[in-house]
Amino acid sequence: MLELLSEKIGNVFKSLSGKGRLNEKDVDEAVRQVRLALLEADVNLKVVKEFTSKVRERSLTNQVLQSLTPAQQVIKIVHEELIAILGGKQSWLVPAGHPPSRLMLVGLQGGGKTTTAAKLALHLRRSGQNPLLVAADTRRPAAIEQVIILGKQLDIPVYAEDHKVAPATICTQAVKRAKELAASWLVVDTQGRLHIDETMMEELVEVKKALQPSEVLLVVDAMTGQEAVRVAEEFNARVGLTGLILTKMDGDARGGAALSIKSVTGVPIKFIGMGEKVDAFEPFHPDRLASRILGMGDMLTL
Repeated sequence: MLELLSEKIGNVFKSLSGKGRLNEKDVDEAVRQVRLALLEADVNLKVVKEFTSKVRERSLTNQVLQSLTPAQQVIKIVHEELIAILGGKQSWLVPAGHPPSRLMLVGLQGGGKTTTAAKLALHLRRSGQNPLLVAADTRRPAAIEQVIILGKQLDIPVYAEDHKVAPATICTQAVKRAKELAASWLVVDTQGRLHIDETMMEELVEVKKALQPSEVLLVVDAMTGQEAVRVAEEFNARVGLTGLILTKMDGDARGGAALSIKSVTGVPIKFIGMGEKVDAFEPFHPDRLASRILGMGDMLTL
C-alpha cells in the first residue's frame, strides 16, 4: 500500500539526514522533491501546493534550522501536515437519535459497493451492533442476490424485495422490518451506474428522502486517483455525503485519492477496504496512514 510514494519520500529524507545543520537551500530542495513525489502520486495540485507551502514555512524557523536534529524536525512537520490533509483525527459513524440508525451506501459500479455493504455490516456486528442489510439496488437483480448470499454467509439478516419494487419503497419497508428485529443499524446498498447520470442521482435523492439516513457514505476505488475525487465532489453536491469508504487500498501504490479527497471535498474518510476478504476492512486512522507513508519506524532511526 502506497509503496511508490513511501519510497520516494523516504529517499528525500535519507539525503536530508546525511546533513548536519540545514539551511534554506536544503529545505527548498527537500520540499521540491516532496512536491514532485506527491504530484507523481496523482495528488491534487492545489492540495500539493498548500501542503508544501506549510511544510516549507514551518521548516524555515530558527527552532528547526538551529536544532541538533533538524532532519528529524522536518520529518515531524511533514508527518503532522500529512495527518492534517488526511483529515486530522479519526471520523466515527454518527448514530441516529432513535434506533434504528440508517446508513446509505452510494457509488459507481465497480467500486465494490455491494461487497462493502456486507463488510460494513460485519464490522458493525463485531462492534456490538445489530445490523440489517438492505438490498435496494434494483437496477441490477444480481446485486440483490449478492446481498442475500453475503448475508447468509455472514449470518446477518437481509431485507430484499423483487427488483420491480421502487428502492424508496424498499427502504420504507426495511425500516419497519428493522424495528421488528430490533436492529440497531440499517446498511442500505443502493444502485450504481458505470457513469454518473441524472436518473441515478434523482433516485438516490428519493431514497435519501424515504430513508432519512444519519450517514451517507460514498464507496470509491482508491486506485482511480483524481477520478475518485471528482466522483466524490459530484455525489457530495447532489446527494450530500457524510463520509467516504476507499476500497482497494491494498493495491494502491500511489495514494493520490487518499491524500486529496478530504481536502478537496471536505468529506472525511471513515473506512478503508484492504482486500477482497470480508474482514479486510477497517476504520480509517489518518495518523497511521501518515506514519505508513513516511515509514515512521524506519524514519525515526535515520
